Amino acid sequence: MENPSSASEKPPSGCHQQTPRLTRDITFQPIVCQSAIPAMPRIHNMSPYAFSPNRPPSSCSSLRSRNSRRKKVIMNTCGFVTCGPNEALVVSGCCYSKPLLVPGGRVFVWPIVQQVQKISLNTMTLQVESPTVYTSQGVPISVTGIAQVKIQGQNEEMLSTACEQFLGKTEDEIHNIALVTLEGHQRAIMGSMTVEEIYKDRKKFSKEVFEVASSDLVNMGITVVSYTLKDIRDEEGYLKALGMARTAEVKRDARIGEAEARRDAQIREAIAEEQRMAARFLNDTEIAKAQRDFELKKAAYDVEVQTKKAEAEMAFELQAAKTKQRIMEEQMQVKVVERGQEIAVQEQEMMRREKELEATIRRPANAEKYRLEKMAEANKLRTVMEAEAEAEAIKIRGEAEAYAIEAKAKAESEQMAKKAAAWNEYKSAAMIDMMLDTLPKVAAEVAAPLSQAKKITMVSSGNGAIGAEKLTEEVLNIVSRVPELVKNMTGVDVAKSVSVHAA
Repeated sequence: MENPSSASEKPPSGCHQQTPRLTRDITFQPIVCQSAIPAMPRIHNMSPYAFSPNRPPSSCSSLRSRNSRRKKVIMNTCGFVTCGPNEALVVSGCCYSKPLLVPGGRVFVWPIVQQVQKISLNTMTLQVESPTVYTSQGVPISVTGIAQVKIQGQNEEMLSTACEQFLGKTEDEIHNIALVTLEGHQRAIMGSMTVEEIYKDRKKFSKEVFEVASSDLVNMGITVVSYTLKDIRDEEGYLKALGMARTAEVKRDARIGEAEARRDAQIREAIAEEQRMAARFLNDTEIAKAQRDFELKKAAYDVEVQTKKAEAEMAFELQAAKTKQRIMEEQMQVKVVERGQEIAVQEQEMMRREKELEATIRRPANAEKYRLEKMAEANKLRTVMEAEAEAEAIKIRGEAEAYAIEAKAKAESEQMAKKAAAWNEYKSAAMIDMMLDTLPKVAAEVAAPLSQAKKITMVSSGNGAIGAEKLTEEVLNIVSRVPELVKNMTGVDVAKSVSVHAA
């Protein structure tokens, strides 16, 4: 759009109105840019004599009366006229084939030959009421919509159309014209839709009203900024009945869903409980099996451990015995070596003496011969004497042993005779005395190996005696079997004999 300032910078060439005193008394600021220059104060009802100090009184009064008749739509000004961003200036008159439109700016106006008018560009809020309108189903409803409309100042064509339609009208008159138009379109759209469509799809209803009303109001230079459906009322109770039916349906579905959910929950709970019990039973079974296997393995391990311990102890004792025997053998070997060393020392001493003798007697040959002969004789005599002494010793030892055997046999014979006489005299008492004398020896012999043991490990099942009592019981059990063993080995029933003699 052409800048109105450029068109009004200087007077048109066709105008010859002269204002000599105006140019002399008023100095105007140069025009740079519409947005850069601050708005100048509005000057209304100006005339060529407004600034003249010599203007006649009659001229002022006539001018005031004329302006009062035209104050609504026509302003005679001289100089710059400005308006806010929510208004538009319409300049008509001399030098313009069609009115000059200046939205939110300023313009230079020549008095008398040009006139300037204003039109509002404010946004207007319309509450569109459509009471008791029959829809496509024949149901009467009432609808309230809220619309925002305004005269479009940025589009020169629409602004020109709006000036043709509404210039000189107040904002309330423009408001009523737009409201009536919107209300008619709103009623038409309501008649083409059902109650359910209007109630459920408000966006569609608002869109259709907006589109239809915009296409009609644009021909008046008015733009529909927005349209919103505010309220739907139903005096016949149709919406309430529809809501009640839907509410009942929703409640029914909710009750059915709740019952089904409760049923499914109980079924799932029962299944879960069954699975839990089965899992618990299986778990308890596995635990029992594991406990049983553990006890069996533990018992087997305990037996194996005790066996290994006993074997280790026996092996230790055996190894200790072997070590002791080996030490004794080594000690004997040491003694043998020492004895051999002593023999070697004696032989060396004899050799030394022999050498010394040879060294001292070798001088005279006769002396050597004599020595040898004497030595031979001495050796011979020594051998004979040693043999005779050995024979005599053997004879004496034999006689001593024979005498000892004879004396021992005689003593034993006498002892047996005395025992026989005693047994014959005392009978059962002697037998009992002999048994009492023999049993401790038997018990001592039975317990002798146990006295050599350093440690005894006893395995018991828990029934019967344990510890030292068990060991004593075992020894007594062996001693009690002595009569039976004597009977099996000799055929003599000691217990029977004692009982017979006792009788």
